[in-house]
Order: sequence, then C-alpha cells, then structure tokens
Amino acid sequence: MSELRRLDVLRAIVEDYVQSREPVGSKALRERHNLGVSAATIRNDMALLEEEGLIAAPHTSSGRIPTEKGYRRFVDEIGELKPLSRAEREAINKILDSSQDLDEMLHSTVRLLARLTNQVAMIQVPHYDTAELRNLDLVGLGARQVLMVMIASNGTVDQRMLTVSRSYSDEELNDLKQWLLNSFGGHRLADLVGPLGNEGAIPARHEAPLVDSVLRALEEMAQAANVQRIVMAGTANLARVEGDFPLSITPVLEALEEQVVLLKLFSELEADSRGLAVAIGTENHYGQLSDAAVIATTYSTDQRSKLGVLGPTRMNYSSSMASVRAVARYLSKILAN
Repeated sequence: MSELRRLDVLRAIVEDYVQSREPVGSKALRERHNLGVSAATIRNDMALLEEEGLIAAPHTSSGRIPTEKGYRRFVDEIGELKPLSRAEREAINKILDSSQDLDEMLHSTVRLLARLTNQVAMIQVPHYDTAELRNLDLVGLGARQVLMVMIASNGTVDQRMLTVSRSYSDEELNDLKQWLLNSFGGHRLADLVGPLGNEGAIPARHEAPLVDSVLRALEEMAQAANVQRIVMAGTANLARVEGDFPLSITPVLEALEEQVVLLKLFSELEADSRGLAVAIGTENHYGQLSDAAVIATTYSTDQRSKLGVLGPTRMNYSSSMASVRAVARYLSKILAN
C-alpha cells in the first residue's frame, strides 16, 4: 500500500511540476491532490522517493522536482492513454484528408502534431526502397522546356524542368512517356539508379539528347527518393521552455539541424507494449539531447519510418504520447488507402 501511495505522490509531483515549473512541497500536494494522508506522511513518502533518486531538491528549496529517473518511473506507470477530444480527432482528419500528395501530407502532419503537443514535431520521410514507379508525365512548356512529373507507388510526387533543344509535340512527348512506362513502370525506385538507357529499345523518332535528359532526370528523382530525411515543425516552441535546458538550448537546436543525429536516434528507439518509444534525457545517448525527451512511434506499413516529438524532460508525457499515437494511426490509415 505504501509503495502505491508513494507512486501517487510521485505522479502528483510530476504533474504539478510540469504544469507550474515550480518545486513542489508537501503542503501543496496535500491541498491540490486527494492523497488521503497527512502532510507528515506525505513528507515521509517524499523523503523515501528522494532516497530512491526519483525526486530531488533544487538548491535550497523546500520543494522537490522529478529527476530523470523519476520521469522514467512516471512514464512506465502510465496505463491507458487518454483519448483525444472529438475536436482534436476532427482536426486531424480534416488536415490529413485535404493533403494533395505525400510531401504535403507529411508537412501538414508535423505542423498539426507540433500544435497538439506544443513540442518540436518530427517525421521521418518513408523509406522508398520498396516504392515503385507508378506513373509519369511529360508536358511541353514552350519552345525549349519540358516538365517531367514522376509519381511513385507510395504517393510521392517529384518533378523536374528540362531544357530541350527544340519544341516537341504532345504526340511525341506522349510516345516517349509510354515507352518510359513500358520500360520502367512497376520497377522499384531503388533499381532505377544506374544505366537506364540500356533498358529496352529507345523509340527511333526521339532524338538522343531528349531521351538522355529524361533518363537523367528520372535517375535524379530515384536518387532523391532514396535519401533519408526528416521533416520538422514547431522549433519555435522550444523558445517558450528555454529555461528547462540548464546550460543552453543551443546544443538541442544544433542537434535538430543535424538530420544524421535525428535519423540515428529514430533508428535506435524501440517501442514498448503501448507501441511507443520514450527516451528521456541521457537515455538518448546523444550529449546534445541530454536535457531533452523524445516520444516516437512508427507509422505506415513500413516499421522503419517513425514520427514523434522532442521537448524538455519537463513535458506532459501522457498527453504527448496520446497525440503521437493518434496522429500516427490516422496517417497510417490514410496512407494505406
């Protein structure tokens, strides 16, 4: 019983500190929470929590704040996550359903997640090594320009503007388009990086320079699609909590700029039974993020692609975890359809 009560005290300290950013004392706990015990008992529980390293006294304050270990225990004890409100669910549906292509959808997702959590939202652009060339188009734009648009099987849309030597008719461009689709349609993007010109017989009616330009553009698109990157939003949210980073917020901002660090971090995170990965402080294994916390989960059918949020260790974990999981589920459902 006493252990359960101590967990209640820890939970109350975390919740109060996250909300107020002020050290929490026994008197405040007794007034704000229905713990059902005396102030003396609460003080005794706080002393035991401090001995366990779950809370600590900052400087000479009579109040206590959670430690990294305390936050970890708090997160591990979170049971059912509170579902999002109807307004939040409708907002997710409206924003994601209105996106025209994958890139726009990913940007909409991180902006939405940053707004829901007040943290920095991040999403890993899906791995494209299994995506295939679904469609492409060639559109003449005046005397010396052709717009090439590629659509992949995962919804990715890319385009290139080609400078050509002469004007081409719609019939000529459509003929070349059909040859490209017959030669490469259904091929994995990862397999389109290489000597594409050797695939099939090039239509005799097309000049070699045009074909070379189109194949070069297609290869560039395939290479770009295979470059791993992260889309981010809400970095300005860190300005509101700059004081939560004891030494400086600069290392965190530098880490956010280094895509390699974030991609490695995402690859190392392992989900728990709730389908979420939560890394707190030094659990991140990156010195720049030792004062930060990350909540992430996978989305889509590719379990390598993740989305999540990053903020100070003093964050609303239960609310942020619920938002991350809900947004991931909505996004996965839309991508599946």
